[in-house]
Amino acid sequence: MKRHSGIRVTTLALTGLVVLVLAWLVMRWVEGATGNIPDPGWVGAAAMLFLGGGVLVAGWQVRKFRDGTPSPSMTALRAARTLVLGQAAALTGAALTGWYAAIVLVLLPDADVESQRSRLWPFALHVVVALALAVAGMVVQRWCRVRPRDEGDEDEVPHLDGHARDR
Repeated sequence: MKRHSGIRVTTLALTGLVVLVLAWLVMRWVEGATGNIPDPGWVGAAAMLFLGGGVLVAGWQVRKFRDGTPSPSMTALRAARTLVLGQAAALTGAALTGWYAAIVLVLLPDADVESQRSRLWPFALHVVVALALAVAGMVVQRWCRVRPRDEGDEDEVPHLDGHARDR
């Protein structure tokens, strides 16, 4: 059976690019229809930072357990959920990066106007924070990966409960 390698960087790049194009079209239409793009506020950036930090903490716990540190609260289900959470964070971060980058591209032609330039910085910050969320998700996906077995481990199957079991 072929091992699943998880979310790939190319998948994230493609997700971000598709969202960028669609969001750019929508934001051009919104700007043309209303003449205004709403400001992002700082809550969105704070929420993405909080989520990225939480994903990293959960992933670090799985990594420590995978590397041999005993933990009574760690189960295979919790590790699998952490992996899925990391993958969801990576995809969400990629999509949000595309969304906020599209808004930056819509505002960029008027960057020589001081009022528009001051509107660009919060969106640029959101692009960076969304990218950090995607990176955090990919790091957690890597931390949750089970290491390949050694040649001498052929008779045993490792389990997340810390004990090897016979096949």
